Amino acid sequence: MTVAGLHTLTASEISRLIKKNEVTVEDYARSLLARIEKRDDIVHAWTYLNPDLVIKQAQRLDGIPHAERGPLHGVAFGIKDILNSEDMPTEFGSPLYKGNEPSMDSSAVGVLRTAGALILGKTVTSEFTVANTGTNTTNPHDPKRTPGGSSCGSAAAVVDFQVPLSVGTQTAGSVIRPASFVGVYAMKPTFSTISNDGLMTYSITVDTFGFFASSVEDLQLVANVFALQDDEVPVEKPLNEVRVAMMKTPLWHLAESGTRDAMDKAASILTSHGAKVDDVSFPPEYSDGVALKRMFSLIADGEAQAAFLKEYRMDKTKVAKEISDLVENKFNYTKKERLQALDTYARMRPAHDDLVSKYDAIVTPSVPDIAPVGIDWMGDPSFNILWTGLHMPVINVPAFTGSHGLPIGLSVVAGRFFDQHLLKITEVLSVPLVENGGWRIR
Repeated sequence: MTVAGLHTLTASEISRLIKKNEVTVEDYARSLLARIEKRDDIVHAWTYLNPDLVIKQAQRLDGIPHAERGPLHGVAFGIKDILNSEDMPTEFGSPLYKGNEPSMDSSAVGVLRTAGALILGKTVTSEFTVANTGTNTTNPHDPKRTPGGSSCGSAAAVVDFQVPLSVGTQTAGSVIRPASFVGVYAMKPTFSTISNDGLMTYSITVDTFGFFASSVEDLQLVANVFALQDDEVPVEKPLNEVRVAMMKTPLWHLAESGTRDAMDKAASILTSHGAKVDDVSFPPEYSDGVALKRMFSLIADGEAQAAFLKEYRMDKTKVAKEISDLVENKFNYTKKERLQALDTYARMRPAHDDLVSKYDAIVTPSVPDIAPVGIDWMGDPSFNILWTGLHMPVINVPAFTGSHGLPIGLSVVAGRFFDQHLLKITEVLSVPLVENGGWRIR
């Protein structure tokens, strides 16, 4: 492969070449920068990118002796612009923080940097991750469509070969939804397994770090760096010994033709390859989808009232209306309602852990359908909020094709703190799904 084509490689592929001295980090970085220069006017994935800084980082990494190199040596990452980074502005997608320069890395960026990652730049986010509008990032497969949000830049940059890995965060559906819309893998780990220190928080009860990649192998690479561990080493199973729960969830009425077809096709593919597939419903006491959505909003939006009070009082004219509405409680919820919502989700978590323990994985919708037309709305996160609220780990598998030839993903879900198990079982399930589902990342 020529140096110019290095940007097309997965993180694992480029890591192996760098380890074997077949490629320098600087050559790799220049290939990525050339791709970004070619595509940035269309995709708009980056809010901060300094080519000189990137090359300096790459040259420094090339100078590190092999014995001192970390597990991510030279592998490039895009960082969602709500995570502090000591050598780049962090503006949280807000005019209120224009030019803000943190003095230190967030915990997640620090972990990546000490593992040898090449921090390429900051990717676009909607303001404070709250607004479901307000960015100019496009879906690389169709610039007239949204890539989803709020981790819009992180998702778009990976699928467009501008960076092999990127990080984001999820309050409702800000990792899994854009991953489905653009057709890449993404993982939202179990809540609290990766530190949120040094990022802009929306809800302390549900905000979860996540990451985007082109393969399960690459997700595994990142998960290992962040020390995601189960209590027991996952047992590898052949597909004909796997039990899968197909869960349409109480929000199935929101599913449109693309997702309905994807769920049917997934069940058929897995069954034909020997897996035991069951249709499974939510426990009856938690079957009211409208109520579950409202309770999730009560939790997240109630905590946002406190989270953004500082910014509101700094200058409320410089924050989006959605943020002002949260602080001013324009939704008129009560503290009693919040408490009931918190208690309900707390009861649901062990109930769903028990349910999923009877299976190797849950397969469930990631989104209602393909990415909607227009970049002024980032799409419906409803299918994600249940799993986010339940704190369960989720991986989007980009296996299916909907109308207009656009991708549709499905989510694979496991019990809390079974992140490594989820990675192993997703690797098994994704092979037949990707081979027969119709979507190809590369």
